[in-house]
Amino acid sequence: MKTTAILQTASSPDRTRDYAERVLSGEVIAGPHVRNACRRHLHDLEHGEARGLWFDHEAADEAFAYFEHVLKLSEGQFEGQPFLLHESQAFIIGSIFGWKREDGRRRFRRAYIEQGKGNGKSPLAGGIGLKGLASDGEAGAQIYAAAAKREQAGILFADAVKMVKQSPALAKRLEFSGGPGREFNIAHHSSGSFFRPVSRDTGKTGSGPRPYFVLADEVHELPDRKILEMLERGFKFRRQPLLFMITNSGSDRNSVAWEEHEHAVKVAAGNVDAVTDPTFLGHVIDDTTFSYVCALDEGDDPLNDPTCWAKANPLLGVTITEEYLAETVAQAKAIPGQLNGILRLHFCVWTDADTAWMTRATLEPCLADFEIEEHHGEQVWLGLDLSQNRDITALGAVVRTGTTAEGKPTFDAWVEAWTPGDTMLARELKDKLPYSVWARERHLHAPMGESISYRHVAQTLAEYDQAFDVQVVAYDRYAFKRFEEEVEDLGLNLTFAEHPQGGLKKGKPLAEGKDGLWMPGSIRLLEEALLEGRIRLKRNPVLISAMMSAVVEEDKWGNHWLAKTRSVNKIDAAIALAMALGAAVGTEGEEAGWNDYLASLGVPA
Repeated sequence: MKTTAILQTASSPDRTRDYAERVLSGEVIAGPHVRNACRRHLHDLEHGEARGLWFDHEAADEAFAYFEHVLKLSEGQFEGQPFLLHESQAFIIGSIFGWKREDGRRRFRRAYIEQGKGNGKSPLAGGIGLKGLASDGEAGAQIYAAAAKREQAGILFADAVKMVKQSPALAKRLEFSGGPGREFNIAHHSSGSFFRPVSRDTGKTGSGPRPYFVLADEVHELPDRKILEMLERGFKFRRQPLLFMITNSGSDRNSVAWEEHEHAVKVAAGNVDAVTDPTFLGHVIDDTTFSYVCALDEGDDPLNDPTCWAKANPLLGVTITEEYLAETVAQAKAIPGQLNGILRLHFCVWTDADTAWMTRATLEPCLADFEIEEHHGEQVWLGLDLSQNRDITALGAVVRTGTTAEGKPTFDAWVEAWTPGDTMLARELKDKLPYSVWARERHLHAPMGESISYRHVAQTLAEYDQAFDVQVVAYDRYAFKRFEEEVEDLGLNLTFAEHPQGGLKKGKPLAEGKDGLWMPGSIRLLEEALLEGRIRLKRNPVLISAMMSAVVEEDKWGNHWLAKTRSVNKIDAAIALAMALGAAVGTEGEEAGWNDYLASLGVPA
């Protein structure tokens, strides 16, 4: 194969923009998050100036020239050949080095690259490290190749060593420490700079590195965030540092890699719910992170449809062949035990990822902007999800608005939510959700304190008791004892119905002959109401995020319920809504004909 195949857009006057436009036109096959990264680039070219962002074409071209005229590749068919950037690599390099802030510093301090195995991530990272070492104008630059284990960090570093040895221009300027094949440091003496591999044990002695570039390899193998946090702390000494993370997809949603994947996907889409619905919204989530996350689209079948392979493998046909991927697919079919590993490594599938409960296409038609006061004086059913001290407490409310021609009930519904005001900003960073924005726009209550005061929630129930005809308040037993004390102190006389949140048990029935409330029944009621357009939800980003973030657990009989521990973000508002609707249907009298309606769904009356 000729190496010129790597360079596909060198003649374009703006290679970064050219790639984005080719992806969005369909000329280049790419997955949903890469398409969003391209949309973001074009969107910011048009609107970024208002935020002090601008694209420096000369800086991007200088970076291209460094790779293609200074660096040489090593090993295999590319031995000794110029590092001619593939158009996807040019998009990455152009974005990182071309985007600037108003003061001329580079915009991006972090970059997250997730691709299938064999797509040239390590040589690309090594090339970036060498540029930072000797050709970026930084005195005393410290460049680190970081990984969970020193051996892994050494692989990326070894790529850089080989590139130096292949390049006469670099070999004259740089010096190695260690013998051939045992190099552990690259020095650029004229600027006092070095490039070396490190592992998660680095920094235990408190030596305090001051990195300029950090190249984090195989992020999915990091057991914790220790090394990244330690190295990023040293960025405070630099004007335009860079954390460049490269990885395959992982298999642990409670990991550093999943956190970075999740953040990168949201950043590219400008959408806090993009992990479950990658619709591009273009909101500013993090202007300092560059995102290039390869993934398949929903419905893609890499085991039977080779046309989707390029979405996870942008260098397909260059560094990785269709024949090779066909062999791995055949292996996965023949040896089921290898399936998850192949899906993860070659097709960017997070093998433990759960399927999202709700789609935006289902939810969007049900969102409406109505005033809650329209329903004052009417019957209302409430669902209450009491939180842990620093979580979200949510109250769902449902009123009946009529029936369809088929006799099925229609509803209006809304939620109220609370979060502790004193810890809101810290949890906003941890949860990657815009709590402060939601609170400022009055979608979220954030009373002072480090924990939720149940008195605030009880007082809200008292207000509902005055403004509505409260029929039932569905609750889960968790923390209800403390809340009940607040209710009693206020002298409220409301009917409470137990509504467990899991799928293993039902609540105690309110009356003889009635079945207790349970989450599988309430979820089925909510799903059908949404699918049939029989419920209007008052637009609230707290609720939308919860609905879009939820995933379900299911038993062998097909009963399913929302799973807090496996969901992407906080789903308390969605749970409270389901509880309220379950109470509205499950506690209604037989005269309304709802027992027949429940029976038609297979839900016990």
